[in-house]
Amino acid sequence: MCFICGLENPVGLKMALYNDLDDQQVVASVSVPDHFQGYPGVVHGGIVATILDEVAGRALLVNGNSDDLMVTVKIEVRYRQPTPTETPLTVVGQLTQPGLTRARARGEIRLPDGSVTAEAELLLARPPDDFRERWQDEKAHWRVYPDG
Repeated sequence: MCFICGLENPVGLKMALYNDLDDQQVVASVSVPDHFQGYPGVVHGGIVATILDEVAGRALLVNGNSDDLMVTVKIEVRYRQPTPTETPLTVVGQLTQPGLTRARARGEIRLPDGSVTAEAELLLARPPDDFRERWQDEKAHWRVYPDG
């Protein structure tokens, strides 16, 4: 039921994430519907941040499994230009500093011409085991596909 990647969420973006092993990154394509706009024809900034959070965080899974997933403890988003609705976008996430208990990752949203609309840097941390236990039923739905 994840808002970004949940394929069964009726109001979500249903964004499929793919591993790009050559570049050690996670890549996704999405076109954000107009009903997620902040201004006419522009994706709401909170939705932009949410997309970046999801994809950058999933970069932890490029060479691992769902046990490597962490939670975001800090995100810094830079909005470079408006992100348009109803436009094919490419979203890329990369792990910049791996770690067992903390990691850093970054993400970008790109237009079809390759220009960046927004980027983010994340600090991620491994949550306590009791928190992770609540994830068990959802893990089957957390997919990063082999390649796109």
